[in-house]
Amino acid sequence: MHLTLKYNDTINFISKLGPGKIANVSSVLSSFYFARWMKKPIQWGVPFNVSIEPTTSCNLGCPECPSGLKSFTRPTGNLEYDFYKKTIDEIGDKLIYLYFYFQGEPYMHPRFTDLVKYASQKRIYTVTSTNAHFLTERKARETVESGLDRIIISIDGTTQDTYEQYRVGGRLEKVIEGTRQLVKAREELKSKTPYIIFQFLVVKPNQHQIDDVKKLAEELGVDEVKLKTAQVNDFENGNELIPTIEKYSRYKKREDGRYIIKNELMNHCWKLWHSCVITWDGRIVPCCFDKDAQHQLGDLNSKRFSEIWQSDLYRSFRSRILKSRKEIDICTNCSEGTHVWH
Repeated sequence: MHLTLKYNDTINFISKLGPGKIANVSSVLSSFYFARWMKKPIQWGVPFNVSIEPTTSCNLGCPECPSGLKSFTRPTGNLEYDFYKKTIDEIGDKLIYLYFYFQGEPYMHPRFTDLVKYASQKRIYTVTSTNAHFLTERKARETVESGLDRIIISIDGTTQDTYEQYRVGGRLEKVIEGTRQLVKAREELKSKTPYIIFQFLVVKPNQHQIDDVKKLAEELGVDEVKLKTAQVNDFENGNELIPTIEKYSRYKKREDGRYIIKNELMNHCWKLWHSCVITWDGRIVPCCFDKDAQHQLGDLNSKRFSEIWQSDLYRSFRSRILKSRKEIDICTNCSEGTHVWH
């Protein structure tokens, strides 16, 4: 990790805060702990961390991803620019983080950098996650010029053979070249942003390359490497993706040979108080684990966000979390509460 760049990223983040945003964080945090204590869906303030989905389209076919597998029951499409602006105008004053990803590859949206630029102009800290296949010289420059604060580049292998075992259909050379272009553009434009992260999803086929990805990041001028534990859908009887290095696994093996998630699924969830996900077509879902939008809590095409956030439907969902989280399907394979190793 480059400490100077990490420091610059922290200062950049702090510079976007203001009294209104800090007061909102305090309200949300207070209500979360009060709700846990009272076991009632008490909610003060509005979310300060929102993920918005630019598109559900993706160029890869990753084995645990519904976008890559084309297994959605919901429609595929792109976030409409005017709808996006209207949404940001409503929620932007209290928003601290805006994540431009949910499902799909963000750079497949034809106006992705325009989306980022609009939020950046409102002093919102912007983040995206990409497979880096579309970071051409022009697109890398547009990315820096958009004001994007942080970019997470998925690189799950340091050789093509290993990389393509998870990133099916991908080319490692494109990831490396896209990274080079981004670092180059940032240097040429004398910009401190975006802060560039290599995200390495640790699975059994690539766990032997953890040290290698750190060396590669250093060579390319990447600011940080994050090691992420992998979610797998069918884990009870084992899965070829579950790493054998136990600390990098979300799952543990029981004496009977079956696997269980390490998370004990306590009856609370911070995500339901401080964040939400907005799909490309304007539906509100509780978190990133609801990939197929099966638990829709509102539609921004027919209601304002403030109405949805305090609606009976949202309160009911929070109440279910507080009573028995393990009975909600999207929670049963959730990493909230487990340790993610970096």
